[in-house]
Amino acid sequence: MTESFPRLHARTRRFTLGVPRGFTISPDGRRVVFLRTRSGTDPVTCLWELDVPSDGATGAERLVVDPLALGAADEDLPPEERARRERSRESAGGVVAYATDREVRLAVFALSGELYLAELATGEVRRLPAAGPVIDPRLDPTGTRVAYVTGGALHVLEIGSGTDAGTGTGADSTLAEPESDTVTYGLAEFIAAEEMDRMRGYWWSPSGDRLLVARVDEAPVALWHIADPANPSREPVPQRYPAAGTSNAEVTLLVIGLDGTRTEVPFDQEYLATAVWDTHGLALVTLSRDQRSMRLLSADPDTGETTILREDTDPAWVEIVPGVPARLSDGTLVWVADADGGRRLVVGSEPVTPASLQVRAVLDVDGDTVLFQASGDSTEIHLWTYRDGTLSPVTTEPGVHSGRRAGGTTLVIRQSLDTEGVTVSVRSAPVGGSSIRSVAERPGLEPRVSLVRAGERELAAAVLLPSWHVPGSGPLPVLMDPYGGPHVQRVLSARRMFLESQWWAEQGFAVIVADGRGTPGRGPAFEREMLRDFTISLQDQVDALQGVAALHPGDLDLSRVAIRGWSFGGYLAALAVLRRPDVFHAAVAGAPVTDWRLYDTCYTERYLGHPDEGHYERSSLLGDAEKIAGSETGKQERPLLLIHGLADDNVVAAHTLRLSSALLAAGRPHTVLPLSGVTHMTPQEVVAENLLLLQLDFLKKSLNITR
Repeated sequence: MTESFPRLHARTRRFTLGVPRGFTISPDGRRVVFLRTRSGTDPVTCLWELDVPSDGATGAERLVVDPLALGAADEDLPPEERARRERSRESAGGVVAYATDREVRLAVFALSGELYLAELATGEVRRLPAAGPVIDPRLDPTGTRVAYVTGGALHVLEIGSGTDAGTGTGADSTLAEPESDTVTYGLAEFIAAEEMDRMRGYWWSPSGDRLLVARVDEAPVALWHIADPANPSREPVPQRYPAAGTSNAEVTLLVIGLDGTRTEVPFDQEYLATAVWDTHGLALVTLSRDQRSMRLLSADPDTGETTILREDTDPAWVEIVPGVPARLSDGTLVWVADADGGRRLVVGSEPVTPASLQVRAVLDVDGDTVLFQASGDSTEIHLWTYRDGTLSPVTTEPGVHSGRRAGGTTLVIRQSLDTEGVTVSVRSAPVGGSSIRSVAERPGLEPRVSLVRAGERELAAAVLLPSWHVPGSGPLPVLMDPYGGPHVQRVLSARRMFLESQWWAEQGFAVIVADGRGTPGRGPAFEREMLRDFTISLQDQVDALQGVAALHPGDLDLSRVAIRGWSFGGYLAALAVLRRPDVFHAAVAGAPVTDWRLYDTCYTERYLGHPDEGHYERSSLLGDAEKIAGSETGKQERPLLLIHGLADDNVVAAHTLRLSSALLAAGRPHTVLPLSGVTHMTPQEVVAENLLLLQLDFLKKSLNITR
């Protein structure tokens, strides 16, 4: 390795460039379409296709779309696309998303706001005329039309059928035009994209003659402004942000025919979680504002009338599980629900998995075969299939697995502690298989990871020591490196999860990564212990630290303990030095949520309820600053570095600025590092590299580390 780890870590977007992703398997199982950059340092994503052999030979990869060959080297993205990429945490460029027809014969995508069509068999790519900068283009199932959003309006462009698909285009029709500047058609609202993983706002009918379209009106949502203090001549960017306890965007659903007919599909609950329109009909999943009720609705696209197929309720909240609803070939419902202490796969009306197997997601339904992810041990994720009453493991080797399935072909994506990077294998029936190469860069260091269970709750924790450290040779300063919040799991049997943590270990730290209550993989009850109180995450970090210290006597110096984190992890880091200065001696808090009233409705209310219910003060950091002045805690010097991107539209910079003001008023020394032009992702290479180095320098000085 010729570059330092921080530089390579930044250039490779955390070693994600060059990793294949975005897979689509053709209905006959003979082809796989996917995304991948040309190398591990190339940020331009290309579209590829793999021919899957049936004789066991190695399949041939073909480059279908190279954005550079199309003259799209410098991206000029419309604001809506930049927002979409921020919500999806997309850090690469080029063809970062695509959509195909039912037969996976054609693909459409957008580059710099331009609309492109690719014929996969020939590799012919051409630009299609569009009415404006294109967002989220999608082919209809028959491959004769493409819908897209521009300027908040939903358009449909005729592209022909059969052999005409690659040669001519027809009329461009505007199906829905926004009535005001707060209205859009066909786009996901902020809450749906950020908190419910719904990145789309329209769905084609199976016959391609109608669309289900979300109309979003943001007029009720509070208007905030994201300023750029480094460039005072620029006007602040207005943003509609639904802070906890305030109004959400109004979402209504319409079935719009290509002939212009409109039928409203009403639903009573606050949130539209997802929609599915397949040969078995139109289905919606909705959530109540308090998220204690989830409804699965069938809808008649002709009349708009809806029928409740099932309603799941929970006194805490009902979890949104990816991949459902789905249907078997005969229309039998595939669902995931919590029952008997587990998150279980439900086929028809009966759970078909044991409560001990925690279902993570339904990935595909291939005829009567359901492919899904599930965990027995929370540190591993495996693939399983269900068919005709039989559960079968697809993967048995230790690790973290995902996949796709169609036409009898199963694609398996694997990460593990014993292999570097990501491996992708393609298993076709009855014989044969192949693999899709990863061209990601090698990190130049090998994580030295021990996965343990720590403390009374047997919390999952990863312990990383320097490669040069001899156990028992002397105590090391400790760095807690958590996320610690709901929905995100850090302790997994995958080497890539710990590359950055190992780099910190090589700087002279014993690094501990711990998943506390609220994190996924251990069942609904474990997740719901975070209800109404985010601060339990701090107690779990203390318990994990003490539990690991007991497992590694003589290796951890508990008089020098630091903690760092980003987003919820940043909140947890600041919370640690404010409330437990007896345990934590320095902290780096990146983009922390400091006042939960300033965070969004769907996430915050799921866990803390409505602000009027009185659960926010306990989890807020601002009150801690007021308690510091004149207290014993205030006399203890606990260095705190606050880092925040000033262009962050998810956790806005006001969080850090308000905490800083409160700390200043309390006489509490601290350091603030503002990042001009940086969002919540910090994708810029120089910023990402130097952030690591500046944090290292801060923690070494704070803990008096001279190595």
